[in-house]
Amino acid sequence: MAVKIRLQRHGSKKRPFYFIVVADARAPRDGKFIQKIGTYNPLTVPATIQLDRQKALEWLHKGAIPTDTVRRILSFKGVLFLKHLLRGVKLGLFDDATAMVKFQEWHIQHEADTNRRAQAHKKAQKERRNQPFVRKVAEPVAETVVPTEVQAEGEEA
Repeated sequence: MAVKIRLQRHGSKKRPFYFIVVADARAPRDGKFIQKIGTYNPLTVPATIQLDRQKALEWLHKGAIPTDTVRRILSFKGVLFLKHLLRGVKLGLFDDATAMVKFQEWHIQHEADTNRRAQAHKKAQKERRNQPFVRKVAEPVAETVVPTEVQAEGEEA
């Protein structure tokens, strides 16, 4: 049985909201699933993602295959990086404590970048709101002037 980690759509028309679920690959998109591991709201800026890292990591170790969108979400939240670090521990490249320190450093840096982007977006949105509305009026289109030589040739033909 092939198991996938994928999105299950909820929400109304043009207002998507997704559950991140582990499901049999043969099950319909919004149908039966094995376990819910998080939520994803693409309408907020930045997108709101709530994910149980441990459950996602367990399912990845069991062989669950994430879809493309879920792979990006897992990468964004650091689950794939953590899996990569744990593989290094398993191969004996470094110990578990070093892996966790590396992950914590990455996580702190990632959170700072995300907060910086969110603040920049809020600032830009506030500036756009404070600008006065100026209606752009279309300029009249000037008629194209055809040289007299071209007009004369057109009349002869």
